[in-house]
Amino acid sequence: MSFRGRAIRTLGRAHLLVQRASGGRLLSRVAGMPVLLLTTTGRKTGKPRTTPLTYFRDGDDYVVIASNGGEDAPPRWWLNLQADPRASVRLDGRTVSVVAREAPPDVRERLWPQITATYAGYARYERRTSRRIPVVLLTPR
Repeated sequence: MSFRGRAIRTLGRAHLLVQRASGGRLLSRVAGMPVLLLTTTGRKTGKPRTTPLTYFRDGDDYVVIASNGGEDAPPRWWLNLQADPRASVRLDGRTVSVVAREAPPDVRERLWPQITATYAGYARYERRTSRRIPVVLLTPR
């Protein structure tokens, strides 16, 4: 794992600790975007894995970006969702069960300009990596 990848993972863990300790009052927004806590099932361990992620809304769906800071490897939470798309999100003091899927090309094309207008870093991440950064839809179930 690269230095950038380790830094992203460490910052994510610290963010999660602060959010949990504050009952969600601190770090509920990052870079002007709201944050949810995504809990997936570890594809190797079967244990719950929680990751703070910025998100967008598209109708009833929560939209998260599997950018991993522009790393060539996808984020572990996305690999977990590919193995088992059932997950949960915690936001605003409530937990919602969701099912994940990658946005189809037409939906990604529609959402990507809004996503990069909100946070230009996503466009930089996409230029940095050779992979197409997935836009992930989390649909309440």
